[in-house]
Amino acid sequence: MENQITLRNLGKSDLQITPIGLGCWQFSKRGNMAGKFWPSLEDEVIKDIVRNSLEGGINWFDTAEVYGHGASEKMLAESLNTLGKKTGEVFIATKWWPMFRTASNMIKTIDDRLACLNPFLIDLYQVHQPYGFSSEVKEMEAMAKLVQANKIKHVGVSNFSALKMRSAWETLQRFGINLLSNQMQYSLLNRKIERNGVLDTAKELGITIIAYSPLAQGMVTGKFHDHPELLKNIGFRKYSSMFKPKGMEKSQPVTELVKMLAIKYEVTPSQVALNWLINFHGDSVVAIPGATKARHAQENTGSMKFTLSSEDLRLLDVVSTGFKE
Repeated sequence: MENQITLRNLGKSDLQITPIGLGCWQFSKRGNMAGKFWPSLEDEVIKDIVRNSLEGGINWFDTAEVYGHGASEKMLAESLNTLGKKTGEVFIATKWWPMFRTASNMIKTIDDRLACLNPFLIDLYQVHQPYGFSSEVKEMEAMAKLVQANKIKHVGVSNFSALKMRSAWETLQRFGINLLSNQMQYSLLNRKIERNGVLDTAKELGITIIAYSPLAQGMVTGKFHDHPELLKNIGFRKYSSMFKPKGMEKSQPVTELVKMLAIKYEVTPSQVALNWLINFHGDSVVAIPGATKARHAQENTGSMKFTLSSEDLRLLDVVSTGFKE
């Protein structure tokens, strides 16, 4: 593997990030309904995951208010602080939860977010979903106020359609602020953003796509195809069509190719899948895989240290084209 990691700008900003960040939903400590998606990780396990991410070169972390009602933010900050990191040495992205709230709540709760992340600042503040009681226009106006008050540095959104993303971008432009990112579900087994206008609009406006669930909840590695007994203990994933027999039959050609390329490059299947994501569209896409074990973090960082050939990038594109629907 190569060892050099090339940083890239997040959107139209001078914020330079690694192509892979660490998604921190799994640090939720089962604190609320969102937190119950994951088992409760021990503090030392979380610290080891963060340490391995840092040692592998990752320089940014994505969390959210709704991940354990602040538990993930607190554990991330505590781990970084314990490991000797200071504000400015790493970048923190977090998200405001809009459900059953209006944009004014963003202003009211920002100090709570800062308290959970103390002593770290919010480098990127994102609207988590497009389903609040206020329009995206009002939400971006509130975001602009937070930037002007030096409460946050940059603005992003998550799960926004092409239309809403453009509207958010246009609103922020009135304040001289760029919308930097749209966090979307994106993987070799979920390529809908290539068909619904989100990716094209993001490229047009200079907005970075932050890919979450970049390994399709583990399905893209082929481990469930090879070991179907694992399907007995997949929690909420059992309700997904992807984990049903027809879904697994559809994804098998992709997983077989991923495994074949893993052997070719002497890497793991997850590293192949992540490498495709962060390279196929140039600098337009970054990814935030999670990790529940330290070795997962090591795998994540390793995906930045080699590059699939243009031929293999195109081959994965062709084989997975059916997942653009």
